[in-house]
Amino acid sequence: MPSNSEVLESLRWKKFPVLNDGFVTLVDCMGDDAAIVQAARTSYGDGTRRVSDDRTLIRYLLRHRHTTPFEMAEVKLMVRVPMDCWRQWIRHRTASVNEYSTRYSIAIDSMQTTAPDAWRIQATSNRQGSDGFLPEDQGAGLTELETQFQQTARDCYQRRLELGIAREQARKDLPLSTYTEAYWKCDLHNLLHFLALRMESHAQEEIRKYATVIGEEIIRPLFPLTWQAFLDYTLNAMTLTALDSGVIARLARTGEIPASEETFLACQDPTWADLDRCRERDECREKLQALGLVK
Repeated sequence: MPSNSEVLESLRWKKFPVLNDGFVTLVDCMGDDAAIVQAARTSYGDGTRRVSDDRTLIRYLLRHRHTTPFEMAEVKLMVRVPMDCWRQWIRHRTASVNEYSTRYSIAIDSMQTTAPDAWRIQATSNRQGSDGFLPEDQGAGLTELETQFQQTARDCYQRRLELGIAREQARKDLPLSTYTEAYWKCDLHNLLHFLALRMESHAQEEIRKYATVIGEEIIRPLFPLTWQAFLDYTLNAMTLTALDSGVIARLARTGEIPASEETFLACQDPTWADLDRCRERDECREKLQALGLVK
């Protein structure tokens, strides 16, 4: 098995492509699974603990949300990402960031493009999400318009520069599909929180692709014990609220498992009963369906 330093060197500056012209690359990493264990135990001598002990402790820490030891490791990435996606990314205010400046430098001559079969339709039940795709023959027209618009915007920007317009003003009409680049340094605890939110199935597809690459291609090999615990206790886990537990207890007393929709509604939390629309009730139903407790 390669050492952590060997894994780090094999990953450093390796570009993992995302979208049509984006990428993620590892710049540097401080710490590994052993550093997390060391911080949790305060101090111990190298070689005095078995790997199985490290695994048990890391899983205990993550399972019980003792997150401070995970802050002892840091990862520095360089990313190329469309500006609209970057706006979501930068909302995570727990990292150190330095972004490419179009005030000082010429904007990157690249924009995110959309294939004819990749135009998503607005979801009717979720204001933030999408649901299904536009037929490809209709999407082809949108892709053509996108290409024309992006080229016109770039030509306009380039013309301003040629006439000597200041870069800080010339950039103002560039579309949000324009790629930007940034260094992003984050401790492992907050990085895992970022991944938990952005790898989740309801996250926007574009940022989910970036998060998935970061998690699977970089964090997994650098922190294998932590990564498996993260999958087991966070990303692929299910959280039951006190209200969910109450519904399960009432369902169990009915003896009807899996329960019908009528039985589920009869056992729902009283605070949901008078609501025509209730996201908490819908989320509870989805959880119980996944557990096979409701049809």
